[in-house]
Amino acid sequence: MSQLLEIKDLVAGVEGKSILKGLSLSVGKGEVHVILGPNGSGKSTLMNVIMGHPKYEVTGGSIAFEGESIEDLKTFERAKKGLFLSFQTPEEIPGITVENMLRTAKQAVTGEKVKVVPFRRELKSLMEELKMKPEYAQRYLNVGFSGGEKKRTEILQLLMLNPKLAMLDETDSGLDVDAVQIVSEGVAKFHNAENSCLIITHNTRILEKLKVDKVHVLMNGKIVEEGGPELIDDINRRGFTHILDGASEGK
Repeated sequence: MSQLLEIKDLVAGVEGKSILKGLSLSVGKGEVHVILGPNGSGKSTLMNVIMGHPKYEVTGGSIAFEGESIEDLKTFERAKKGLFLSFQTPEEIPGITVENMLRTAKQAVTGEKVKVVPFRRELKSLMEELKMKPEYAQRYLNVGFSGGEKKRTEILQLLMLNPKLAMLDETDSGLDVDAVQIVSEGVAKFHNAENSCLIITHNTRILEKLKVDKVHVLMNGKIVEEGGPELIDDINRRGFTHILDGASEGK
């Protein structure tokens, strides 16, 4: 299977502080990968670095997407190539409605003019599936939205933009059982053999409708263990301490 995302020996940080310390990771086309790790291990930093957040500086290693180096590309250029990042805490953006943001983003990503009628038809259908009130399309993006509404809006963006690689940074964080179910179904609707998912989560219920191909445990800026979905069950039972102890012994 061809590699969609290939990260080799990545070193990155912020304000001179190294957070990722030689991290390597590969995601194949059509695969679902899960990243687990304790708080402060570098999970969100990894997602932001892949997406090209200007706050973070890459000082070593490489990031390739579909075989092309993307380290020098700006965030919007990476988005146009098919990268998507769903934030743990979505920002509120006054003055821009959900519909206008999505139509503008879709046009920017595809490079093609978006036809209003089919766009609105698709938007309405997806909002119904995500149990979002239709009037939310005309509200300012995330302004006054509850935590669950913000997360559903993130999944709405994912489904409307249909990227090649969806990176979900604790999209299920702070959601009740029903909202997690809706988000999980949205991610499952997105995923197919032509795209991939890279998911950070502390709540494995979001994975119930997905076939997980590989699990990576990230600690202190490095991948310290990898395995299949059974690794999730192991960590749910025993936590991360035994993995950290094993990594320390191996030094």
